Amino acid sequence: MTDNQNLLAEQRRALILDEVRRRGGVRVNELTRRLNVSDMTIRRDLDALARQGMVAKVHGGAVPVVEASAHEPGFEAKSVLEPSAKDEIARTAAALVTPGTAIALSGGTTTYALARRLLDVPDLTVVTNSVRVADVFHEAQQTGGGGETRRGAATVVLTGGVRTPSDALVGPVADRAVRSLHFDLLFLGVHGVSVEAGLSTPNLAEAETNRCLMRSARRVVVVADHTKWGTVGLSSFAALDEVDTWVTDSGLPAGVRAEVTEYVPGLLVPGEEQE
Repeated sequence: MTDNQNLLAEQRRALILDEVRRRGGVRVNELTRRLNVSDMTIRRDLDALARQGMVAKVHGGAVPVVEASAHEPGFEAKSVLEPSAKDEIARTAAALVTPGTAIALSGGTTTYALARRLLDVPDLTVVTNSVRVADVFHEAQQTGGGGETRRGAATVVLTGGVRTPSDALVGPVADRAVRSLHFDLLFLGVHGVSVEAGLSTPNLAEAETNRCLMRSARRVVVVADHTKWGTVGLSSFAALDEVDTWVTDSGLPAGVRAEVTEYVPGLLVPGEEQE
């Protein structure tokens, strides 16, 4: 009986590992439904795989263990990371937006959370290279069965381009579209932030598209939780002193905050006064 249980556990963990590698991440609740086992069983499986160095556990699931600098997780994999912090950041960042302005949102799960917070701000023009962000506004535009556009709904400009694993559109087509536009505020999601490397991403094409977005913006607001600090992606696309405001969460240590404010004029933390 014990040997059979061990065999079943090994088979189950092999299936979980294959799913992590194929999709770029898994959620505990999805695995419990698919494998018809308890929450606790899946968590034990993930613990075992993490001890073997096969996966990295995150809040609500697991992601692959790979070289961080060049690996770009998929949107679903990133969406399980720090969800509460992202929602707090989105709420604080949304307060920076006034009705009738032109704003831009880059790709990312934090900008996706922000988009949902902006649906009630009237008469916005939203430029984005994120398919997910565009979908948020598109779905909210409809007023019901008649198919009419909701009064005051945002006007959305979605760039073209090549789709990344995180559902951002990048490359020459996206770059040309962005260069021809001008907006008041850019909300920028990032893979990593550090003093030495500045803002960075594992995707070379996305780095250039982000540069174009920054050049077209009057004000650059980075939206990134504390776990992005010290992470360095393959390609740096901006120095810290090119950022006007960083909206982060309370998990960013006090010493780091002091260091950041030497370069970034505005540091906003939900529930705290501006530093």
